[in-house]
Amino acid sequence: MRMYLISDNVDTYTGMRLAGIPGVVIHSREHLKEQLNKSVADKEIGIILITEKLGKEFPDIINEVKLHRRLPLIVEIPDRHGSGRSKEFISEYVSQAIGLKL
Repeated sequence: MRMYLISDNVDTYTGMRLAGIPGVVIHSREHLKEQLNKSVADKEIGIILITEKLGKEFPDIINEVKLHRRLPLIVEIPDRHGSGRSKEFISEYVSQAIGLKL
């Protein structure tokens, strides 16, 4: 299984290409729908990386795939502007997942 990047900026795309991950840069809602459908249909793609900015701008499109499909796994990644998450995000996430405060 492969990874595939759907990015809103060229910098993230370029960095991932240097790491060997193919992808696409998109700038519109329709292009996101098109690329997401194309990626989901490709049985070789196991993980789709999407920049957090796209996740915030178009949560309805992304959540539709997350809720109705087991594969591929969709992971939101920070882009060149950094993450909008708190510094304690990982600890909070683990605490919620296992039900224990760390």
